[in-house]
Amino acid sequence: MSSIRQGHLFSLQDLLDLEPTQRYTAIFEGINITPLLTIVSKKVGKGAPQSLTYSAIIYSLFARILEGIPTIKLLVRRLKNDVLFRLDCGFSFSDRVLSEVSFSRLIRKIKTSNVLDEMNDTLVLQAIEEGFITGKHIAIDATHVEARDQAPQKEEVEVEQPVKESKKRGRKKKEAYKGARRNREQLASFRTENRKAIGSHLR
Repeated sequence: MSSIRQGHLFSLQDLLDLEPTQRYTAIFEGINITPLLTIVSKKVGKGAPQSLTYSAIIYSLFARILEGIPTIKLLVRRLKNDVLFRLDCGFSFSDRVLSEVSFSRLIRKIKTSNVLDEMNDTLVLQAIEEGFITGKHIAIDATHVEARDQAPQKEEVEVEQPVKESKKRGRKKKEAYKGARRNREQLASFRTENRKAIGSHLR
């Protein structure tokens, strides 16, 4: 039984000659990663320079933020499985993707230096010189803020409460006693006169 060998749509050389796409070019061109390359690049005396691979690694860390990739483990998986994403980050088709441990070691090396602070200061000064910011109020904040729709505020209607007269405690004054006594005397006199009138009527 004869076997049919399927031909390749692209040759291996064509795949090796693939160039990175222009997806993140506008962002990467505005970031000077030379200070980062000085920190992370290995000092080799022989062989081809490795700055191109390290630049792609640094760009992949930026692309991780742009793509919302939460962990380094998922970044490594994305670089291995998504060829276009690798090319967007600056890797060539033949470049080896670093392991999660190697990425963590590189990030640790960056954190232990003050290169990020220096890059931020340079970027701020450049923005001030070009007039994008004034320099009066400068702050760094990467906190995620959850946006919520604000409910309309209800108009508060003020209802006038009846004012209660406060009752004074303690013994009543003499005028109050005299008034009550006078009322009782008038009521007794009225009853007496009423009885007399009724008696005379019955006779």
